[in-house]
Amino acid sequence: MDAATLTYDTLRFAEFEDFPETSEPVWILGRKYSVLTEKDEILADVASRLWFTYRKNFPAIDWRWTQRKRQPDSYCSVLQAFLDRKDSCYSIHQIAQMGVGEGKSIGQWYGPNTVAQVLKKLAVFDTWSALAVHVAMDNTVVMADIRRLCRSSLPCAGAEAFPADSERHCNGFPAGAEGGGRAAPWRPLVLLIPLRLGLADVNAAYAGTLKHCFRMPQSLGVIGGKPNSAHYFIGYVGEELIYLDPHTTQPAVAAADRCPVPDESFHCQHPPGRMSIAELDPSIAVGFFCETEDDFNDWCQQVSKLSLLGGALPMFELVEQQPSHLACPDVLNLSLDSSDAERLERFFDSEDEDFEILSL
Repeated sequence: MDAATLTYDTLRFAEFEDFPETSEPVWILGRKYSVLTEKDEILADVASRLWFTYRKNFPAIDWRWTQRKRQPDSYCSVLQAFLDRKDSCYSIHQIAQMGVGEGKSIGQWYGPNTVAQVLKKLAVFDTWSALAVHVAMDNTVVMADIRRLCRSSLPCAGAEAFPADSERHCNGFPAGAEGGGRAAPWRPLVLLIPLRLGLADVNAAYAGTLKHCFRMPQSLGVIGGKPNSAHYFIGYVGEELIYLDPHTTQPAVAAADRCPVPDESFHCQHPPGRMSIAELDPSIAVGFFCETEDDFNDWCQQVSKLSLLGGALPMFELVEQQPSHLACPDVLNLSLDSSDAERLERFFDSEDEDFEILSL
């Protein structure tokens, strides 16, 4: 078997509904629009976002992969990291294999919390990105833990896996940049907060807080959907959520060495989907990106103000220190020993017959 398809087609490009003619503002990841006067700008914003969908005709998950190829351009590097092949850090292959460590068999559905945990683990092996990924559990965001994570030394996972050269970076920074007694730079933060907003349905009291999250400039949107139908929510209009739907299967993209990744299929060229907040499955994960410490401080201030919204129920708690009743183990500083580095080196070795499951 030399090709695979991991899902089904449920949509066709001709079936997408345009935005309603309404005076309600449209919010897309922290930006406000009027559908009456800025419809083209809304669609251009949606089209500018990376749209990751199901693919077909990619190398099967249990098949051999080819030599890893890197491109210097940051945009292409992001796309490279998500290509459907085993040597891409966030490929369907890596997500499926890393999910095994979370108790999920290959082919089994992932919930928002599982996705968040898998992304956090994969980020440790991402030697290009500077990201520090934190998953806030128990509906609680501990500010001290995040500051400690983002100011920590960069792990430089699997440095032996790459040939030495003057341009090699470790998690986005030149190797050894944190040495010499200097304070480590603030690592850009991806904050993921798995939540459950009700039992069988979303508690309507959370709707105002959920919508306000999309207004924040740090918003990365929401992972969620309906049973057996995952969506990436990027905004809202009125009482409807705006989402990108991965359930259109597209051919896998193959990038040639030193050539840009063909990116047309990674951008949604039609109006995005919409669904009522009431239809949302209550299990979600909200995401935020804080590039700098000032961004994080600003986000904390905005979250603190959410409690002042009349009739809105806070979705999570923001605290300075971890509450004593939360006896969670410290999993913030995911470090790699020599055996982890050896596994990563074999993982990127095109001559290795076996695909290695990375586990922490």
